[in-house]
Amino acid sequence: NDEPMRPQPAAPPAAPSQPTSPAAPRPTQPTAPRPTPPGAPRPTPPAAPRPSPPVVAGADISTRSIESVSERRFPIGDIRPTIDGGLYAAKAVVGEHVPVSAVVYREGHDALGCVVTWRGPDGERPAARMTSADDGTGRWHATIQPDAVGAWEFAVEAFSDPYLTWHHAVLAKIEAGQGAEDLVNDIARAATVLDRAVAIVPEEHTAAVKAAAAALRDDDAPLSARIEPALDLAPVLWAHPVRDLVTTSEHRPLWVDRTRALFSAWYEMFPRSEGDTDANGRVKHGTFATAARRLPAIAQMGFDIVYLPPIHPIGKVNRKGRNNSLRAAPGDVGSPWAIGSSEGGHDAIHPELGTLNDLRTFIARAHDAGLEVALDLALQCAPDHPWVGSHPEWFTTMPDGTIAYAENPPKKYQDIYPLNFDNDPNGIRTEIRRVVLHWVAQGIKVFRVDNPHTKPVNFWHWLITEVKAVDPDVLFLAEAFTAPPMMHGLGRAGFTQSYTYFTWRNTPAEMREYCEELVAGADHMRPNFWPTTPDILPEPLQHAGPAMFKIRAILASMLSPSWGIYSGYELYENINRPGAEELLDNEKYELRPRAWAAREAAGESLAPYLGALNAIRGRHRSLHWLANLRFHASDNPTVLCFSKRDEDSGDTIIVAVSFDPQNVQWANVSLDMPALGFDWHQRFTIRDELTGAVFDWGEHNAVRLDPYVEPAHILSVQRAG
Repeated sequence: NDEPMRPQPAAPPAAPSQPTSPAAPRPTQPTAPRPTPPGAPRPTPPAAPRPSPPVVAGADISTRSIESVSERRFPIGDIRPTIDGGLYAAKAVVGEHVPVSAVVYREGHDALGCVVTWRGPDGERPAARMTSADDGTGRWHATIQPDAVGAWEFAVEAFSDPYLTWHHAVLAKIEAGQGAEDLVNDIARAATVLDRAVAIVPEEHTAAVKAAAAALRDDDAPLSARIEPALDLAPVLWAHPVRDLVTTSEHRPLWVDRTRALFSAWYEMFPRSEGDTDANGRVKHGTFATAARRLPAIAQMGFDIVYLPPIHPIGKVNRKGRNNSLRAAPGDVGSPWAIGSSEGGHDAIHPELGTLNDLRTFIARAHDAGLEVALDLALQCAPDHPWVGSHPEWFTTMPDGTIAYAENPPKKYQDIYPLNFDNDPNGIRTEIRRVVLHWVAQGIKVFRVDNPHTKPVNFWHWLITEVKAVDPDVLFLAEAFTAPPMMHGLGRAGFTQSYTYFTWRNTPAEMREYCEELVAGADHMRPNFWPTTPDILPEPLQHAGPAMFKIRAILASMLSPSWGIYSGYELYENINRPGAEELLDNEKYELRPRAWAAREAAGESLAPYLGALNAIRGRHRSLHWLANLRFHASDNPTVLCFSKRDEDSGDTIIVAVSFDPQNVQWANVSLDMPALGFDWHQRFTIRDELTGAVFDWGEHNAVRLDPYVEPAHILSVQRAG
């Protein structure tokens, strides 16, 4: 792996005698965009063996005809979410609130209205009325909530609203002292608008609209009696407006995934390390059957995805030894990422793990435990992989005639040949698509993709589009610790989730800045926070002791809706290989059996704590989202305070966590009360989800965090005071 480098709605005014407010949608906060997922973007024609489907999942969302700029009556611009001008689909999951906004304006003083029109795989949805930020920016907002997996699209429609134009004008004129004789034309125009509205509003409102039109035409009635019925129709005609000069924007794609695409808890395990001990006390190579015995314990910790490193035959040529040594000793098992041998390649199973039927049984056992199995997709080959002999054109040949092995200077990976996607793009794409769909057919719906940043982005766009056309539930996690443009580019191209720089953000200021960056890009890149991986043991975990393992787990599980750990984290494994940011006796190169039950019985395991964190995540819907993350002020630079609030249920979590694993820290935290759903003066009751303690809080609060007791408060808001 490479380490890197409150706006008010523009609602119709109320009638003078009894103010009314329209039944308009709540204004969307125009701060950070909500996490919206691209499954796969609008395909560009790749050099593929067969043309890509029109869109992922085979849904028919062909772009409708787009008016030229000169033909558009009203300007509509800066539509969000939009990824690369609509080339790729923005991301969402089922049930997620997706904020849609655009900059729309018009000439003169007549009222402007905007709606979002949208449709999914099974047809149109009711248009969502947009509200104006009314802050001089011209930006309008609405929220849509997709309810099905697949390809969606939306557009913004702007129109002249004659009812709102009249509503504003007539109130202004009455306030200026004008009487019925001055309002003759205004009243006549309003009656005509209501005549049109009769055919638009739902049947239960037609009588009221007809009566209001009749009242406007009653010349003998007092002015207030003539106009008040029409003014009272503001909520109805907001939801069902009369529209003139309708202008439609281009349509934007949105890919909607199942909820696990955004909210998930991963556990990485090496099945080969879960073997039995023979009569001589030696640990044997684990199998799918022996590894399945570990599944209930993983499920008990609350994880929902168990991720397996490559399960394929491991190369024998140039096999690495323990601790990445260049020469393997007899019995060394090699790296699972050096894929392929005479026993098979990417569509085969390492014989010592078992058979294809054994894998299917493992998947079934995992499902019974509430777990989904994720497989590693590592597109690289050992020197003795079958592809090397049958398709040498899929690799890079050096001037001396040898095939180039992988390098990340000064690092060399003599046991791995990287693929070359340029010599025979059609052939290599066809084969990789076949391999991925082979595993999908076995019941695998989640892939963790190794080093995707070393392959062409357009290839990933094509592959993810192709796979989702067959099964839209398939998810892809990008393991790309690389430059931000590439990480974001992979998200735009269709990756469901992404590894992040979380592992190297070690202060509250760094963490806040980085998380705000992730929230801002949540329409295309969903983060997955991992405190460690088989490749990475960060320096703070090498020396800071068990409290730091708690702290990093709290941060990962509470900040991000998706997080994961590598097995051994719960046993506080922290001894690094000298000079390297990775574990000594690394499991990538050898079996690493662990005494799980004995360590937990002795109180030397973090497993119960990890289970508590995942249980909190399960109970609180606010923790299922990313874009609702808000930070609050702390006067102690060692303490980070943040919150999440669920829009539908009101469920709210506040977290105050110390980054100091050794000392007691005090902090005064000042809360952004509106972000929590409160007015600034209100008090409320909170319960610590870790300890059960109950507190009374308001805007300003003091916290004491002891790393030897609890380094954090995870507080659920109970009720308003």
